[in-house]
Amino acid sequence: MDPTDPMDAERGSARARGRGRAVRAWALGAAGLLLAGCASMPDHGEIRSVQASQGVDSQVRVFGVPPADKASPAEIVDGFLEAMTSDDPQLETARKYLTEDAAKSWRPGSAVTVLSAGLDRSPVRGEKDAERPRWKVTGKKLATVDERSAYQPETGGGAYEEFLQLVQEDKQWRIASPPSSLVLSESDFQRIYMPVNKYYFAGGALVADPVYVRQRSDPDSRMDPTTQTVQSLLAGPSRWLAPVVESSFPAGTELRPGTKSLSYDGQNTLRVPLNDKADNVAQPQCQKMATQLLYTVKDLTASRLDRVELLRPDGKSSSLCSVTEVTAAVIANRPRSPEYQYFVDNEDRLVRMKLDIAGEDQQARPEPVPGPLTTPPGFKVGSAAVSYDERRTAVVSEDGHGLYVVPMAGAGPMPQPVPLVGKGNKPNTLTAPSWDAAGDLWIADQDPQRPGLWRVPGGTGTPEKVQVAGLDGRITSLKASADGVRLALLVEREGGRKNLFVGRIERPDGKGDVSAVSVRELRPAAPQMADVTAMSWAPRGRLLVVGRESGGVVQARYMLADGSMVAASLPGATGLSAVAVAASEDEAKPKPVVAYSGDDGIVWLPPGAQWRTVAAGGRAPVYPG
Repeated sequence: MDPTDPMDAERGSARARGRGRAVRAWALGAAGLLLAGCASMPDHGEIRSVQASQGVDSQVRVFGVPPADKASPAEIVDGFLEAMTSDDPQLETARKYLTEDAAKSWRPGSAVTVLSAGLDRSPVRGEKDAERPRWKVTGKKLATVDERSAYQPETGGGAYEEFLQLVQEDKQWRIASPPSSLVLSESDFQRIYMPVNKYYFAGGALVADPVYVRQRSDPDSRMDPTTQTVQSLLAGPSRWLAPVVESSFPAGTELRPGTKSLSYDGQNTLRVPLNDKADNVAQPQCQKMATQLLYTVKDLTASRLDRVELLRPDGKSSSLCSVTEVTAAVIANRPRSPEYQYFVDNEDRLVRMKLDIAGEDQQARPEPVPGPLTTPPGFKVGSAAVSYDERRTAVVSEDGHGLYVVPMAGAGPMPQPVPLVGKGNKPNTLTAPSWDAAGDLWIADQDPQRPGLWRVPGGTGTPEKVQVAGLDGRITSLKASADGVRLALLVEREGGRKNLFVGRIERPDGKGDVSAVSVRELRPAAPQMADVTAMSWAPRGRLLVVGRESGGVVQARYMLADGSMVAASLPGATGLSAVAVAASEDEAKPKPVVAYSGDDGIVWLPPGAQWRTVAAGGRAPVYPG
């Protein structure tokens, strides 16, 4: 396993979580486990001692315990809260704590409330009717997961509060008013659910839409992770992403009636039977549908998937179309693999280093980038961004006042600076620029009197000032995602602390009903961190974030774009004094993570290796983008 790869790190983290503590349960398939300890929820109030596994392997399924005969109201409440944290996707044990009517109507699978810790629960005292006791359950909201499986961080530390009404049914206490959603602590949520990307199209490029699905399989339902994820893909994108992406599947497309689960055959092919809504699609559209499925399922599983075939709804398994991994890669329109990694050397020149991961070329040496940047005497580079095709670079002068778009070929003169503001109004300090895959250039002016976000269409068009809805603070760093629909913004607020947000880029020629390009619906991308130092987009729509949790040390972590944490810190990154970090978004060929440390200069973390210094005097590392 490679800890620098977000996919491997995520799986390792999931395995570690699976070996953590569990609810009172029977561990099936692992005879001889010693069971002892306390329940995972709740963690305060009148809690009775229960059995729990202290070393449950990730492959062992964990279930709650049914209510005991003549159990007290406190035991019913405790047992129900514990049973909600089980690995049973149908929550059959939890339903046994409910009245008959409540058990039939309860639909907790449509949403999840994630709490930062366990639930506090206590009886409501002073009730006039002592035969109908009520219990109050409270906690601190961390996030919610909606009916489309999308994760949304809670801003402002909202309080969770519900009341559980108990009644007697057949002389047994039962709950008549269960919570409207499944309620889990963060640790239980991470044990039961796993992140996966669905994929949709925007402007001809494939876009990752992160969601959460249950890790465990139920052979008697459509609850295996692959089928869950495909159903979620067919249901459409998350609400946050929906305004800027589209699905190739016709409205109403579902799995063929009677399909219970999806699996691979011996040739690493996934066959997906669809209903009649998809029966008459043209081949190009059908292949885009299959591409969405291939990338979605490949993101979910560690096993190799070479081909996806869509089947007609006639029950005869006749094929609508199919795509191989190679064909899908062309349709997905991903940026090409970078040839170089770039940084500013100790002479304020933009330089590059050849990427030779396979050979572990220890002799690689930085060289000045070709083109006009090599000729102007005295021109000093402050920061830079390189286009995805590695033919142009956008550089900000060392004083932070000028932005230049420079070809990386030929030996002509330096171009004129890009006119970001009117005559006589020089910017104070520009951030490092960023390219998206469409060729647009993004940059922010940090002038406290006139802060703003700018977009240069195609890198050569007339600069446009971009509205950022809900922005509260000053943009100090930004990074556009390769798919061109997300913008990561490092925002400095009152007190000097920096927080990371991700906004949705809406364009007039896209799905959004807007007259100009704008950035909307900012959401926290690293809510666990009190102060963020640096960030970069990483493979599979992730963010690599360097920051400090409240009271903690500086760490580098992979985060999902929805603000949920994916994996533990990078090896050897704890305490890293990185003020800049760069990760390639290339999913096909792993590239080193690169950082600028004030103590060590430019440092690399190659896949499967350790950090090493490659340029003692360098700074401002970037990959194309």
